[in-house]
Parts: sequence; C-alpha cells; structure tokens
Amino acid sequence: MIEIDGSRKSGSGTIVRDAVSLSALVLQDLFLTNIRAKRLPKPGLRAQHLRGIEAIADLCQGRLEGASIGARTIRFFPGRTIRGGRYDWDIGTAGSTTMLVLCVLPLALYADRPSCFHITGGLFQDFAPSVYCLQHVLLPLLKRMGAEIDLRILRPGYVPQGQGRIVLDVKPLKRPLAPLNLTDPGKLSSIQGIALSSLLKERRVSERMADECRKNLQAQGYSVQLELLYDTEESPVYERPAAQAGAALAIWAKTDTGCLLGADCAGAPRRSSEFIGRKVARSLTEALQSGAALDVHVADQIIPFAALAEGWSSFTIPEVTDHVESRLWLVETLLGAKTELSNSTLRIQGIGYRRNPA
Repeated sequence: MIEIDGSRKSGSGTIVRDAVSLSALVLQDLFLTNIRAKRLPKPGLRAQHLRGIEAIADLCQGRLEGASIGARTIRFFPGRTIRGGRYDWDIGTAGSTTMLVLCVLPLALYADRPSCFHITGGLFQDFAPSVYCLQHVLLPLLKRMGAEIDLRILRPGYVPQGQGRIVLDVKPLKRPLAPLNLTDPGKLSSIQGIALSSLLKERRVSERMADECRKNLQAQGYSVQLELLYDTEESPVYERPAAQAGAALAIWAKTDTGCLLGADCAGAPRRSSEFIGRKVARSLTEALQSGAALDVHVADQIIPFAALAEGWSSFTIPEVTDHVESRLWLVETLLGAKTELSNSTLRIQGIGYRRNPA
C-alpha cells in the first residue's frame, strides 16, 4: 500500500482525485492522509470529491474505506477490471460535472468496453473548468493523442441548484496514447466562444458579456467570433432549460501550429455581465501574450494523460501553478513517469500504459 500525503503541494481536491484515479490504473492500494488539510475552514472530503472517488471505485470495481463527507483519511483498494457500460451519477449539489469527468476519463480510456456516463450537477462554476472549455480545448487535445471521446450537454447547471446534465461517451484505446508536442506558439488563427445565459434574456446578459469581451479583445488587437445563446423555458438551448437563472462565457484560441488556449467565467450574485466579459478577455489575452502553447488550466489537466502516453510529450505553459506541481509529483510517484521542467517548457516521458491486470 502506498501512502500519499494530501496536504502536500496544492493540498487540494486535485490530489484526492488524481491519487485515487492513478492508483486504480496501476492496481496499487492507496492510503491517503491529510485530505485537503489546507482548505480551512472545511478540510477533508466535500460532496463533489466524495462523488468523484466513488465513481472511480464504481468503474474499477474497487473498494473505499473511510470515505465520507469531512473525512481526512481514506483507504482505496482498486479492482482488477475497469468495467465500461452506462453509468448514472448525480453529484447531488452544484458540484462540478467536469471535475467528475476528469476523475473517470483516465480509467474509461482503458475499460473493457465503451463507456457512457450520464452526470448531473453543475456545469459552470468557479474553480472548475466549464463544460465549454472541456469540449473545445482539453478534449480536442486528447483526441489528437488518440482518444475517442464525445461530450454532450443535455441541460445547463449553475450554482447553487446544479441539476445540469451532461453525457460523456468514451471508447477504449486500442493502443497507448500518443505524446503531445506543442512548443511553438505559432500565429493566431482564430478566437471563438459561447456566451450563454439561462432565464435572463430580458436583461440581455449573453449580449452584454459578449460585447464587453469583444471590446476588450479588440483593444488588444484580437477579433473574436462569439455565439450568443439564450436559454429560456419557452425555447431551451439544450434538451431542457436550466433549473435556475445563470450565465457563463467561454472563449478559446487556435494557432496555426495547433495550440489551443481557453478562458472562461461563470455568473455569480453581484457579478456583472461586463465584469465577466472583461475577466475572460483578460485571461485569454494573458495566455496568448505569454507565448505558451496551453492555458494555465489545461497545462495541469493534460499532465496525467501525457504521463500515460508512449514517449516524450513537450509543451510550453504560462506558469508553474501548485496544480502543475501536484500533478507532476503524483505521476512521478504513482506512475513512475519522468518529468522535466525548464523555464516554461514542460517535458513528460510517458510510460506507454497498457491495461494488463492479469
């Protein structure tokens, strides 16, 4: 049994999710201590972390001990079979559906059959990737590495009610993931995005977010194509309208060398549409002007997949965040991947992972 101190590096839920997910892949019993010890005043597992590791246990036929809300120590015993098929998971709060996707996706790529995950919860909130950035930034990068993944939105979901719904389809890999190499930022090809608001059409929220974002990008010499979506009871954007009023703005940039960078922001009480537009424009501008190939969030999200790939991946990142440090530490410790970080260039020698539980 390997012991992981959850208070190290970022001390965040990322360590919980990744430690359980990666230990399931390498069939290593896990003792996780000091869970979210730095996240005062509420350390330990929260509902969305608990649902994430329970989903991992479901998928690999594993067993959790001590896993409950507020728990600061757990044990995890992975099963030997990653079983695909249909799964329905309800986080039960506005907890992030996209974080749950990041929990189960590494396992689903090595399942015994295709997987279809129906996940209910929040789609747009702070401190988690929006479903739009997942769809248009991270997943296209994983597809380049050989993954076959499809993500669909059935219903938007916002804080505090959640009740959004997504469907994730994943086909098992036939060969190891290919490495990802993105070090030349190249020239900007396009910036696109989506401005979504639910039950707020009379306040022109989508239009106001988009206008402010466009104005701020134009001031930096960039143009953007934004799709305005108004989700209403009478005319829902997806299969069902949201359960509550809410808003989200996401944009993503492509370059001629294949770089993908995104930025997003969700609505919140007393957060104006104009603030959201400015924030998103500023975030993407900073990412583009950094010369990096990936944005600050995808820079850490891609690490587990690069560590599972066959061969060296190399990409430039805008900064070394505590999440980058956490994930590098975990893939070295649990997978035995090699990592090198020089200035803004991150190199990872993947282990060429193949599922061989026998």
